[in-house]
Order: sequence, then C-alpha cells, then structure tokens
Amino acid sequence: MKPVMVTTKHRGVFFGYGPAKATDGAITIKQSRMCVYWSADVRGVMGLASGGPTSSCRVTHALPEPVTLYDVTGVFGVSDDAVKKWESAPWS
Repeated sequence: MKPVMVTTKHRGVFFGYGPAKATDGAITIKQSRMCVYWSADVRGVMGLASGGPTSSCRVTHALPEPVTLYDVTGVFGVSDDAVKKWESAPWS
C-alpha cells in the first residue's frame, strides 16, 4: 500500500493508501479522505498531489474502513510533503 490520490469521473478527489493503479476502473483505498474544496493557491489537482491541500482547502476526516471508488480517471503518486498535509485534514 502506498499513498495515492484518486480522481473519478464524478469529479471526486480522494487521498488514501492503496495500489498504484485502478483495475477495471475501480480502486480500493484505506484511510480515505475527500477534498471537498480546494482553493486557487493549490493550483489544481496536480498541486494536491505534489504539495498537498492548504489551510483554505476542505478535507474530510479519514474513514476507518476501506472505500472502493468507481469510474476512476486517475491514480496519482503523492509527495511526502503532500501526505503530511492530507493527513492533517485542513478543515477547521
């Protein structure tokens, strides 16, 4: 299991721990969080993977059970700095 960010065709953006690629358009990740809103300073989806969410983003708490996501459009590797920020769930 490695840290990954997953996007779906329904415009969902998720972070969690799972495989490096989807199988048949689906992926199961553990400790999943969803980015409900990201601000312009993140510079888009790639910025969420490379730098992580900022304090103005809205990230949910992690779910205790694994989640299977369908209609996957991308599975991204996540930098070490981004992992720390995703895990801090910056939503006050």
